[in-house]
Amino acid sequence: MTGNETCTVAEYLALRLEQLGITHLFGVPGDHLGPFLSTLHEKTGVRWVGTPTEGGAGQAADGYARVKAADAQVSLGEQGIGAVAVTYSVGAFNLLNAIGGGFAEYVPLIAINAAPSYEQWLNQQAIGLLTSHMSQRPTSNLDVYRQVTVDAQAISHPGLAPTQIDSAITACLTHRRPVYLEVMEDVWGARCPAPSGRLTRRERPVTAQNRRMLDRAVTACSELVRHYRNPILWAGEEIDRFRLSDEFERLVRDTGIPFCTTVGAKSVVSEYTPGFSGVYNGKASHEDVAKVFNNAGCRIGLGSWATSKNLGGVQSIGDDWAVAAHEGVHVGASYFPDVQLADFIPALRERLIADFGTGTFEADYFALAHEEGLDVPESTDAFLAARSGGPYPENVTYDSFFRHVNDFLVSGEGEGRRTSPYTVVCDAAFALIASMNLRMAERASYVAQNSWLSIGYSVGAATGVALARQGAGKRPMVFVGDGSFQETCQEMSTQVRQGLRPVVFVLDNEGFYGIEQMLVNPCYYREGAPSSDGADFYNELHPWQYEKLAEVFGTAKQPMNGLAVGTHDELAALLGRIADPSDAINDGPVVVRVRFDRHDYPEALKYKIAEKCPPPGGAPSEGDRR
Repeated sequence: MTGNETCTVAEYLALRLEQLGITHLFGVPGDHLGPFLSTLHEKTGVRWVGTPTEGGAGQAADGYARVKAADAQVSLGEQGIGAVAVTYSVGAFNLLNAIGGGFAEYVPLIAINAAPSYEQWLNQQAIGLLTSHMSQRPTSNLDVYRQVTVDAQAISHPGLAPTQIDSAITACLTHRRPVYLEVMEDVWGARCPAPSGRLTRRERPVTAQNRRMLDRAVTACSELVRHYRNPILWAGEEIDRFRLSDEFERLVRDTGIPFCTTVGAKSVVSEYTPGFSGVYNGKASHEDVAKVFNNAGCRIGLGSWATSKNLGGVQSIGDDWAVAAHEGVHVGASYFPDVQLADFIPALRERLIADFGTGTFEADYFALAHEEGLDVPESTDAFLAARSGGPYPENVTYDSFFRHVNDFLVSGEGEGRRTSPYTVVCDAAFALIASMNLRMAERASYVAQNSWLSIGYSVGAATGVALARQGAGKRPMVFVGDGSFQETCQEMSTQVRQGLRPVVFVLDNEGFYGIEQMLVNPCYYREGAPSSDGADFYNELHPWQYEKLAEVFGTAKQPMNGLAVGTHDELAALLGRIADPSDAINDGPVVVRVRFDRHDYPEALKYKIAEKCPPPGGAPSEGDRR
């Protein structure tokens, strides 16, 4: 466009969203938002996706942004950003939780908040007149969002709108975190200069000091490997968020170093990549994964965050560790600031090849481990294969359920390059812990909130994941606890309305916040505990017939199906139907209530009971309150 062209502010923002490759805008409408949505519909190809709740809209935008950013084939101009629009105060405050999750987990989101008109704000200042959704603090929404965004703008002057919008979006692209745009209602229709050019990420310039610090960090890491031998890599969240999967895979393939991932980085590369050794999650790790990881000579974390879920009860790292994350590198007690992960990974690959040769570590890890008498499996595939296959018990347990699902996912993989028609979307709590050992065939095929852990996230996120990957034929497979599902179940009605086909497994342990009981008093789960229920009253849930929600949300024109399973025979029959494209169950969303015993829990959490609860008749511990 020429410098003389103009458009309305609504057109300006709508065109910027379209330029970013955003195809769907999620949200809940309101009178202040109406003018913008009408313009979006008339002037762009961006589709409006209305949701029952603002929180669900934010979760959908989050899931959409994660998979868009992670997909290997990104079309020209597409930036992997999600967008959500709500109305002032009552909508914006409901949305805040989802934007907080995006901020904590580095998800690029644009939050659009339609505010009362500038005229109404002048009336409020002059005579104290409040109109709908306003408070006595004119900056209340802006002040709150400044805590969970990298840029927050209130737009009341149409002449400044282009600068404010572009500044915020550029910050979103650069930092890969949420931004906030609060636009007053009477500004939407006002004219401003038309958009000029495209907005792009601003790269941080590399200085001579940065290069020196990078070289020192890489040298220290190579010396760590030389001293301790037998390295293992620990791939983390920032590899996914900063689109470094290809660089990480080159490092693995060229050096032969085995690797684990964090829970939050699960499927950052295909889990059939040579050297994959499972998800390391501290004390909650699978026994064989923990042996491989802990018996390594040294550990190199790349983009891994030290969250409670990643470390699973392990509170510190030692001299035989290196961790590159949060714009710096720790090697033992040394710290090298302002070293970018995108620069560190390829530089480390080049140094390790120069110092040790190509593929040097491919055979070394297990050979040297066994020479030294360490108790580790024979190979990475040995324990990965051991987690699959029957026989299954009659009734499902958390562990047997996910083992059965894993077998289903593996059997459904395509020929040649391993693919899957499913993207797993997992919620917090028992679902997250129990699902971490699923073996994902494709990169970016597992989505979860690992740090923020807002329960119910998965149901709303599945909407965004489904729409982002609709063209690729990918179907969300959701695992969510019953308490989590009760927070956001209505978001399945959006999936019905949009013609999406997620499969949502509601893990029903008899109406109970199982993870909260495990965290507060794990002795409830102790083997040989008193037969009385003995659960803390506040962890009780009202039981629902979750499968019946299909009758509430589905229609004859837009169907939804609901079922319940409690045995492995029932689960096998259901999975067979889901895999059959001709089965009518697949005409719309499917909600499945999976019935577990209330005292069941993922075995990965057994360490909590062992640490805090003595066996029956033993001396009481601090954690044993009964």
